[in-house]
Amino acid sequence: MRIALAYITVVLLWATTPLAIKWSGEGPGFLFAVTSRMAIGAACILLTLAVLRRSLAGHRKAWLTYFAVAVQIYGSMIIIYWSAQFIPSGWISVIFGLAPLMTALLANLLLKEKNLSFSKVCAYGLGISGLYTMFGTAIHLGGNAALGIAGAVFATLLQSVGAIWIKRINAGLPALAQVAGGLGLALPAYLITWAIVDGQWPENLSTINIAAIAYLGVIATTIGFSLYYYLLTHLSATRVALISLMTPVMALMLGHLANHEPLTKQIMTGTSLILAALVMHELMGRVTTPKLKWARKNSKRATIFRES
Repeated sequence: MRIALAYITVVLLWATTPLAIKWSGEGPGFLFAVTSRMAIGAACILLTLAVLRRSLAGHRKAWLTYFAVAVQIYGSMIIIYWSAQFIPSGWISVIFGLAPLMTALLANLLLKEKNLSFSKVCAYGLGISGLYTMFGTAIHLGGNAALGIAGAVFATLLQSVGAIWIKRINAGLPALAQVAGGLGLALPAYLITWAIVDGQWPENLSTINIAAIAYLGVIATTIGFSLYYYLLTHLSATRVALISLMTPVMALMLGHLANHEPLTKQIMTGTSLILAALVMHELMGRVTTPKLKWARKNSKRATIFRES
């Protein structure tokens, strides 16, 4: 029940986060928006640890986990904020829908999971087709939109790499500790980046900017990150990545209704192709797995029969 509730909460947060990212950076700039979000999130996480009287582990696996989380929190998020300047917020969620495909492919390469079947190769082809359609749509939004899509794809890749890395380390740390350690490493990197590249306090912060940054810092970072790493501890990396299967349409509709973002046939076609790829990847995996087990079982029986 706890895992199911956490899963639903993360789905809702991921559906609303792209629009909040978009609103938080319009005016003060993406670097100030993401840095202030992480500073608020870090303060909330430290306060939570103090109230719960918990400390962070300091062994080797713990530090490796903190670094892997920092790769996601700093590397992936700063690129997403940069990309959000050039593309509609809903597109971020659609592109992040490729996370299960990337995670499964990386798991096959790095964790030696032998799950690369013909149906999954077809699913990857559908996902690439959907992404190609999205790139075609970007032409109508200007040249920078293509850069925004490319950035979002790279951010998704970093997110998947971090998830696989955390699962491979398998430190068994509590979710809150993972977020605290990762933020502890990521926040200085954010502050240094902001100081070097920008370093100026924005002259005007609208109510929407402040509300979006506060929501992302207190809710999306503190609660969202903690629940995400809680799920990553108890579920497979691919299963957690499937959250992005449920959020794209919700994020597209929210961006269209609340921020008047375009919702053309081409956008819906690209989204549909990516979602179809995810459905094929998930359902075909469930269908073929029992068959593979049956084949392996009967193969072993045949070997024993021949040897006897």
